[in-house]
Amino acid sequence: MNKPKANPIALLPIAVFLVLYLGLGIVYEYVLKIEMGFYQIPIVVAFLAAVLVACLQNRSTSFDEKLELMAQGVGDKNIMTMILIFLAAGCFVGVTGRSSAEAVAYFLLDIAPAKLAVVVLFIVACFVSVAMGTSVGTITLITPIAVAVSDASGFGLPLCVATVVGGAMFGDNLSFISDTTIAACTTQGCEMKDKFRTNFAIALPAALATIALVLVLSLKADVATVPTGDINLLLLIPYILVLIGGIIGLNVFVVLLIGIAAGAVIGLATGEVTAIGLLGSMGGGVSGMFETILVTILVSALCGMIRAYGGFEALLAAIRSMFKGKKGGQLGIGLLVGLMDVATANNTVAIVMAGPIAKEVSDDYGITGKKSASLLDTFSCIFQGIIPYGAQMLVAISACTTLGHTISAFEIIPLLFYPFLLAVSSLVFIAIGKE
Repeated sequence: MNKPKANPIALLPIAVFLVLYLGLGIVYEYVLKIEMGFYQIPIVVAFLAAVLVACLQNRSTSFDEKLELMAQGVGDKNIMTMILIFLAAGCFVGVTGRSSAEAVAYFLLDIAPAKLAVVVLFIVACFVSVAMGTSVGTITLITPIAVAVSDASGFGLPLCVATVVGGAMFGDNLSFISDTTIAACTTQGCEMKDKFRTNFAIALPAALATIALVLVLSLKADVATVPTGDINLLLLIPYILVLIGGIIGLNVFVVLLIGIAAGAVIGLATGEVTAIGLLGSMGGGVSGMFETILVTILVSALCGMIRAYGGFEALLAAIRSMFKGKKGGQLGIGLLVGLMDVATANNTVAIVMAGPIAKEVSDDYGITGKKSASLLDTFSCIFQGIIPYGAQMLVAISACTTLGHTISAFEIIPLLFYPFLLAVSSLVFIAIGKE
């Protein structure tokens, strides 16, 4: 099949989506002052509007032919794989629950010196987000502990909260059950274990540098005490099994089934959940993935039409003109997904939107799938971790407000060491990479 000619007008549906979603989000958040305003905009409706615009374009193609193009986009094997993994990951999160996060935090705070409390918060946020696969969930759980650490120890609240947000983005970027990892690997056609190893080489230096920087600031602080809480480390076993299974290269579905089974057995044995409650939790976890799955389907349908109309060729031509060579192509992929994230304030959606284009770029420039998947995930997490209107930042601020503390995003952003250091590490990775 011949490639279509480059046609920038074919990108109009994406522009319509961005104007609707970003424009209304700004109005809701900053003009009307609606709490979590960005997340009051129904993203599925915004994408439906974009699909409608795409259907109204290219009148030489009949509506039946456009339905066929959409079906081809949705019918890709990678899309089906992505949807099934989303459902399995949702089931795992529902089964295991989230009570283990506090157990990890209080266990490490109990055994570490008080001066290392903020370093512990970062390590806990890293571990919990890798285990749970959700940065927002991690921030929701760990921020109240960060507030307690700040109140009890004397560490500044912005530093404590920023450290938690940074650690949460570490796991969002690396976790085998994170929707960003799932989306990045499936769109680029690479194994999760390969993406993890490539990604880890970028993330680890940034994490170690963050720990060193936080440690320097901590040792200068006048610290009193740290809070304590309940500890039940048995609940960590399902997360550890998933992490080990992913690293050694087991099939992702097998890994998740092992995690689900272990979580169910431990939950029932410890009395954390009843058999009926377990089924309800599984259903709730799966339901939490429905919007992500709908967005994936709509974006895939939209991309099917945009690709046929020549929109991808137009973007590729623009990238070729601005970025030369393999390193330039890698930077182009990073900036592409970063701009999508700034516009959508959702790193998963940004990856799903940028993924098909990034695949074309990687094929064109000879970039391996594991590297393009790693760049997609990493750059989306960099931008998502920093933007003041992202869910991560808004949830952190909301948690502090609920506990009686007033804090703004612009107090937190300068102390977001990990996302900034991850950006530096990513650029160095591109600059010195040999692939």
